Amino acid sequence: MTIHGRIRRRRFMAVGAAASSLMPAGAFGQAPDWPSRPVRFVCGYAPGGLTDLFARLGAEHFATRYGKPFIVENRTGAGSMIAGDIVAKSPPDGYTLLFTNSTAMFQNQVVFKSVPYDAAKDFTPVSMLSADKVPLCVHSSVPGNSDLAALVAYARKNKTSFGTTGIGSLAHIFCMKLNDIFGIQMEPVHYRGEAPMWADLSAGVTQAACSTLQGAWPAIQAGSARPVAVPTRTRSRRLPDVATFHEQGATHPYLLLESMVCCVAPTGTPVPVIEALSAGMVEMNAQPRMREFVDKFGLDEGAQDRASFATFIREMGPLLTQAVRELNIEPQ
Repeated sequence: MTIHGRIRRRRFMAVGAAASSLMPAGAFGQAPDWPSRPVRFVCGYAPGGLTDLFARLGAEHFATRYGKPFIVENRTGAGSMIAGDIVAKSPPDGYTLLFTNSTAMFQNQVVFKSVPYDAAKDFTPVSMLSADKVPLCVHSSVPGNSDLAALVAYARKNKTSFGTTGIGSLAHIFCMKLNDIFGIQMEPVHYRGEAPMWADLSAGVTQAACSTLQGAWPAIQAGSARPVAVPTRTRSRRLPDVATFHEQGATHPYLLLESMVCCVAPTGTPVPVIEALSAGMVEMNAQPRMREFVDKFGLDEGAQDRASFATFIREMGPLLTQAVRELNIEPQ
C-alpha cells in the first residue's frame, strides 16, 4: 500500500456507472441558471499533457451535457501560477475553473518567494485524477538494461540531465532523492509541461525524464526511450516487466509519493455549481473516451469527486510539501 493508500479509492468504472444510474435527470438542475454562457477551463500546463487532456475531456463532456461552450485556455508558465492567479482573481460564479496539478497546489508555496494565490484559501476542490504509476525513462543512448542500475551507472560517469515538469514536481523530488541514495549528480531540467519534456528526451537533449505513461508512450514505442522504474509498490499493468523503485533498492518513502491533476474553482463559487461540476466529472468516467484515456495513461481509476479530492489534500498535501522543503530549494 502506498502512502496514499489510506485514502479511500474508487474504481472509475464502478463509480461512473453508479453515478449515471443513480443520478436523476434533474440532479444537475440544482444550479438552474448555470451555465448560461461560455465556461473557461484555464489550464496551467501545455497542450498534450495529462492536465490538458483531462481538461479537454471535461470540456467536451460538459459542452455536450449543457449545450454551452466549455473552452480550454492554456496559460502556461511560472509553475502554473499564471493560470492560478487568473482563476483566483476571477468572480466565483462557476464560469472560470482552474485545471492544474499537485505541484501548483502544494509545492509552489515552498518553491517561490511570492505566490499570487493561497491554494488552501482561494480554491475549492471540484475533482481530481490520480497520476498513479508514472514511469522513469532513460534515452536509448544510455547503455544497459531496462532497470535503474543502467541510469545510475551512466550518471556516475557522464553528465546526466533529468527532465521534470517543474521545480518541486514529483520528478524533481525523485531526481534529487536518487542522487542522495546512489551518490550521483543528475541535473534536473524543468519544463512547462510534459509534452516538451518528452520531446527533448526523445531527441537526446536529456538522458532521463519522469511523468505520465501516456506522455512517454510515443518515445517508448519509437525506441528512443525505455522505462526503468515506477514509483509504486506494485508494477504498472501496462509495464509489467518494469520493476518498481522499491524492488530495485530505492526504498525511501518519498519514492512512493503520489501526484494528481485536478479541477478547482474560486472559493465562494456556489455549492450547487461545485456539486454539478464534481458529479459531472465522475459521471464522465462512464464515457468510452474517458475509459480509453484512463487505460492509455495506465491509471487505476478515473475522475474522483470533491470529497475524495479533499481527502487527498488533507493527507497527501503535507507530505508533498515536506518533501520539497527537504530539497532546500532557494525560493525564486
